Amino acid sequence: MSDEQAWDARYNENTRIWSGKPNVVLVREVGDLPPGTALDLGCGEGGDAIWLAKRGWRVTAVDISGVALARAQEHADDAGVSVDWRKHDLLNDFPDGMYDLVSAQFLHFWGEFDRESILRRAAAAVAPGGILLIEGHMDTGPVRRPEHENAPELPGPDQVIERLELDEGWDVLLAEVHPREHIIDGVAHERSDNTVKLRRRA
Repeated sequence: MSDEQAWDARYNENTRIWSGKPNVVLVREVGDLPPGTALDLGCGEGGDAIWLAKRGWRVTAVDISGVALARAQEHADDAGVSVDWRKHDLLNDFPDGMYDLVSAQFLHFWGEFDRESILRRAAAAVAPGGILLIEGHMDTGPVRRPEHENAPELPGPDQVIERLELDEGWDVLLAEVHPREHIIDGVAHERSDNTVKLRRRA
């Protein structure tokens, strides 16, 4: 089964997988930024992208799952906002362009997955003066699925920054581990996540 098929199957398990609300760290860290262009990587059912669009951002939102993108379009239509939804396998087909905000919220996969390569390309897509915001899990969480047995390592914030292999033209604004309520299939769970927020110098 391909990664695309795996994600389509996951989304087909329920009519809604995620809460539909924007990720709390995105709201906290981006809420006071002036709107510009944004790239949302692994957008899922569109909660983050729609929130950004409502605030005036011009959003390009990317996911590997056509099922997720179809739902995201429906949610955007209901919200009365426009988002440029694109289907990409980010390992092989990264979107072009430079963005004032590049957001990678929980860009994980339970199989073999070169997350670091994608995040390095994400950093390259940040415009001068722009922000790269990366949010990740520290563990697989309380809901155990068979595929988690062979899940790849989940790095902490310092490892994330180190593996980006950035030059000196960046400022680290935030690198932290924190607890978070995570809603999966309508059920709330507590788990540990980490945040990396970087600014590319103008």
